[in-house]
Amino acid sequence: MTQHVLVNNSDGVLSIKWNRPDRLNAFDASMFENAAQAINDVSDEVRVIVISGEGRAFSAGGDFKSGINIETVDSGHRLVRAIVRSRVPVISGINGPAVGMACSIAIAADMALAKQSAYFLLSFVNIGMMPDGGATELIGASIGRARANSMAMLGDRLSADEAMAAGLIYRSVADEAYDAELEALVQKIRNGPTKAFAAMKGAITATTLSHLDEALDRERDGQVPLFETEDAREGARAFLEKRSPIFRGS
Repeated sequence: MTQHVLVNNSDGVLSIKWNRPDRLNAFDASMFENAAQAINDVSDEVRVIVISGEGRAFSAGGDFKSGINIETVDSGHRLVRAIVRSRVPVISGINGPAVGMACSIAIAADMALAKQSAYFLLSFVNIGMMPDGGATELIGASIGRARANSMAMLGDRLSADEAMAAGLIYRSVADEAYDAELEALVQKIRNGPTKAFAAMKGAITATTLSHLDEALDRERDGQVPLFETEDAREGARAFLEKRSPIFRGS
């Protein structure tokens, strides 16, 4: 398994950690696939799953230098499905910015605990693309249509405190308290009633994310043709050149 994803299974806790701190944990398809496989292959001994990032970011999103394509989208969608469908509670530890599909992955977890300095950003609009990773369902279900539109269409950044107040995440904590708070949450779930948690998760997911599979398919169908637009090519060039894009609607 690639060292860009660190997987550790110990004492009932499956830890999945993005490990490209020099690239702010930017994703490629193999990282998604390895994380999804670890979740899908979870043993009966695992009582809680924790997803977090190494360094100062949860993840900056897709890796433009390696290239983002439909394989990346499909792999990310497999990971989101694995998180949501897992019978084991999933916690995301947001140690820094969660950008692009990383935002979707973070909030796909059953509970997300974030450092106060972290933020959530759907950066797709800046590169002429649309949100994916189930964001159109996950964010809308959590904070409503108006706020979801502002994040998607305006690229509004949501601080951890704002995300907690809006209902996007479970909790925002002071940076210096983050490690202890995350460990306390993990242990509380680990020591809880596993079968009851599985039943709760299934019921709440069925009620609140009943159209997630449709949303993922719709996002894929919408994203594929966008890869071929001039606006998307301009967005990618502008990102790599660290300038504002000039979109012409083509």
